[in-house]
Parts: sequence; structure tokens; C-alpha cells
Amino acid sequence: MPSIHDFATWEPVLRLLRAANMERLAAPGGHVGGRIGRHGWSMPMPPRLPRPGRALQVEDMQDEFDAVERVRSALADAGFDEISFVAEISPSGQTTLHLVSFGPAVEAGTGPHPGSLVLVEGSVPEPWRRVPDPVPGAVPAPSVDLALLERRLRKRIPHAIGATEAEITATEARLGVALPDELKVLYRVTRGRWEDWGDDYEKAERVFRAVGCELFPLDDLYIADAPSRPSPWEFAAMAAVVTPPDAAVQGVVGSPGWIAFGDNGGGDRIAVDLTPGPRGHTGQIIVLSHEENIGADLVADSLTDLVMNRRSRRHSGRRHDQLPVVARVNIRSLPSIHAAAHPGLEVLSIGVWEGEPLSLAPVIGLPRLRTLTAYPGTLADPLEIAKLTGLEFLELGPEEWRVLLDAGAVPRSLSAAAIEVRGDRHPLAIVALANELLDLWDRPPITQTILEGHLGPTA
Repeated sequence: MPSIHDFATWEPVLRLLRAANMERLAAPGGHVGGRIGRHGWSMPMPPRLPRPGRALQVEDMQDEFDAVERVRSALADAGFDEISFVAEISPSGQTTLHLVSFGPAVEAGTGPHPGSLVLVEGSVPEPWRRVPDPVPGAVPAPSVDLALLERRLRKRIPHAIGATEAEITATEARLGVALPDELKVLYRVTRGRWEDWGDDYEKAERVFRAVGCELFPLDDLYIADAPSRPSPWEFAAMAAVVTPPDAAVQGVVGSPGWIAFGDNGGGDRIAVDLTPGPRGHTGQIIVLSHEENIGADLVADSLTDLVMNRRSRRHSGRRHDQLPVVARVNIRSLPSIHAAAHPGLEVLSIGVWEGEPLSLAPVIGLPRLRTLTAYPGTLADPLEIAKLTGLEFLELGPEEWRVLLDAGAVPRSLSAAAIEVRGDRHPLAIVALANELLDLWDRPPITQTILEGHLGPTA
């Protein structure tokens, strides 16, 4: 099998791209780019339409599958997860292929463009550094009833195999936290192992119905802390931790007191909450959505309530009647930066804008502003960014970054940065710009390998 750096490995992909983008490639500066990884790919190919009267079949895209698989096999052989590429193909078939390796300082992006640049190794956005606030007055819910919980479980799953005290103790040692009494009762009745059910789906379903969720075996319990919910900088930097005074659940990303013990069947984790919000109960049951990066929702005031199917209707803690700590200024949201400015503002996102470019003067000096994203062309004076001394994440268009770089005004407080690319910008120019930013922090650069070859004239 040819290696990832052999032109022959890429020929089938390049032929498909040439056939699908002939006009684009023939234009001055014409190029195509994309990304191929072990688990997927992104390339400028037209949508494939099924034959009349039937759905799209694998064979309708077999040529693309085969071409991509050749590259993916070479990736696996080289130990790479993914690679980006930019190809320039002349009408005669002469081809220059740039293979782009983003390296450890760049997160995954879209197509051939780099994602967020991690300027400080190991850094994470502020919400991922937050720990729950102490709630000294928190107590278990009045509904906790260990005897009732055990009776109901044994009645519903009478022949279940329970965990031993040694197994429970070992789990506590692994997690570094004592399991709450309700959770111990649950696992003393059933340890939740698939082999205990003899691969019998009906028995497993009986346990799920008895508990109220798909129960994890003891060995799979885990602490749903912030590192267990990783998120790229471009999304995580836009989040904020907010816990109103009437919240039942704290608005953190994760907590050392969230013990995940099940799933709702749709990928959302069910957990016991030992660090509740100001109006919550110790040991309440919460759900962590797989579609969200932060926060959780209240399910039941106790495990007893969950098993008895008494779901809580109390407020989880998400409020929409306060000044937003994450503000969006664009043609459909806030009408100005002045309207977004207040001392608690943490994230300012400037989107598509039809008026005159905006000044950042209203937010200069705000004590908590840590994230700024600005759509290309929306800032009246990019150099005002230098006065935002607390920024840890900044996303700008290439022209705005150029202004800051040329003036030596890139904020040194940044932990990560991103380049907002709109339109058909040449990926290699964006790579060069990204490398300038990485170099300021002495981070590993994005590297290129150039391959030359000839595809021959088109048929």
C-alpha cells in the first residue's frame, strides 16, 4: 500500500475532485481543499442523487468511497488520525498537492482550514476551570426512604445479583468519593452487569424499567467532572457558568460530586448530584444532555423518587430574565455593543452586521470579559482589542488579525485563538497566518508536505 506521502495514494481522490471542480480549478488561483480522517471526510464534491424511484445506495458513491479509503488506509499505516490537503490542478493535469498537518497546537476545524489555535498548552476555557460553589445548608430530600427503595427494587427484580460490600468499597476507592446510601442500596440489589442477565434483553429491560434508566455496572460508574465533557475552544469559550439563587442544579460544566450511574437510552447521562444548587437536595438525580456542553437538569429529588417514578417539577436553575453574560450583537439579536455592556459580561459575539462598523469602546474595562468573536468587517478599529486586557479567547477575520499582528498588538492574555474564514479564501494563506500566531507563543507550527504529480489531460 502506498504511503500517505505518495502521490499515487491521492490520485483517485484528485481525479474525482478535478472532475467535480473543473471551472473552479481553471480560474486564476484555482484550488480545492478538504480533509480526510479515519472516521470521516470533507471534500468539495457535488451531492450524489439517487436513481429515480429509489434511495441513494452505497454503490452510487462507490468511486468516492474507494478513493477515500485508499487515503484512510495510508493514514492508519502512518498512525495519523486525519490530514488536510489543498490541490492546484492545471488544465493539462499538472498537480501540486499540499498536505497539511495541524499538529498538537491546533484543534480540528472545517475542511482544510485550521480550527482553534491552543496558544497555551493544556489550557481550557474558564467554565471548564470552575468548580461548584459550596452549599452548606444542602440536605437530602425528605423523600429519601432506603427501606422503601430496597423493597421496591427487590419486588421488581427479585432474582437480581447484587454487588458485594467489597465491590462497592473498591468502586468508592476508584472514584475517590463515598457512594451515597441510596446508590449503595441500588447496587446491593443489582450490580448491573450484562453477563448476570445471560444476554437476555428482556431481563435487562426489566432492570431498566425498575430503576428508571439504563443502569451502568459498578465498574462503569464515573465522576462527571469538567474533563469528562471535553469541548473545542470555539464552542467552550462561548459558554458561561450561571447559577441563579433559586437554582436546584449548579450551572457548572461538571462536578466532582456528580456520579454518573446510568443513561436515559438516548445518550444523556443520569447522575447523583452531591453538590446541588442553592435550592437543591444532596443526592438529587440529574441528567446531563449529550447535546450540551454545560449544566444539567433536575430529574428527581432523590433516587427513591426516580425508582418510584416521582419526577421533580422544580426549577433546575436556568434563567432568562437577567442581563446575559453571553451577549450576541447582530442583525437579529442585540442592536449595539452598548446594549450588551454590563459588568457581568463574559462573552461578546459580534455576528453579521448591516450598519457601520462597531466600536468596542463600551466594553473596554469590563472586569469579566474573556471571549470576543467578531465577524469579518464588523470592527471599526481592531486595535481597540489591545485595550481588552482580560481576553483568553479571540476569534477574528484574517484582515483583523493582520492589523493586530502588524501592530504587535495581539493580546498576550490569550490562551486560544481562531481565524474566522468566510468565502473561498486560500487555505494556505490562512495556515501562514495561523503559524504567525502560534509562533508568538512558541507553539508547534502547522506543517506542509508538497507532492508533485500529473493526472494527465481530461478525457
